Amino acid sequence: MDFGGLVKLMNSFMHTCMHTWWFYALLSAFFAACTAILAKIGIKGIDSDLATAVRTVVILFIAWLIVFAKSGTSGLSTLSKTNIIFLCLSGLATGLSWIFYFRALQLGKVSSVAVVDKTSVALAILLSVIILRETVSLKVFIGALLVIAGTIVVIW
Repeated sequence: MDFGGLVKLMNSFMHTCMHTWWFYALLSAFFAACTAILAKIGIKGIDSDLATAVRTVVILFIAWLIVFAKSGTSGLSTLSKTNIIFLCLSGLATGLSWIFYFRALQLGKVSSVAVVDKTSVALAILLSVIILRETVSLKVFIGALLVIAGTIVVIW
């Protein structure tokens, strides 16, 4: 295969990847891993709640920058009461998660804290079945059990 053909193949692959959920999920996992390492370094010698507040300001700035760059605030008028309530509850859950995560990072090793934090995967699967009535395949169920088993190994 010539170089031009290889470039076309790579472009096609990247175009396909960028339109799949798993591509973004892998990016999310990568940046979550970076978050743990960077946070562990950043919280040294300061209050973990202060660290969370600083991080939140940065996230707020980036999120609104993306909104304005993509479409502006025209979508604000389309938010329903349900959208607002559940997005606010999600924000509350995120904030609490970050506060507890940063405190755990301050007290423990990243390698242990990150594994225990990822039990959220199994909990999200369980809650998706209970609350959203999603069906779970045998593969997903086994994966969740393996996440839980891994967490038990780390804690033990």
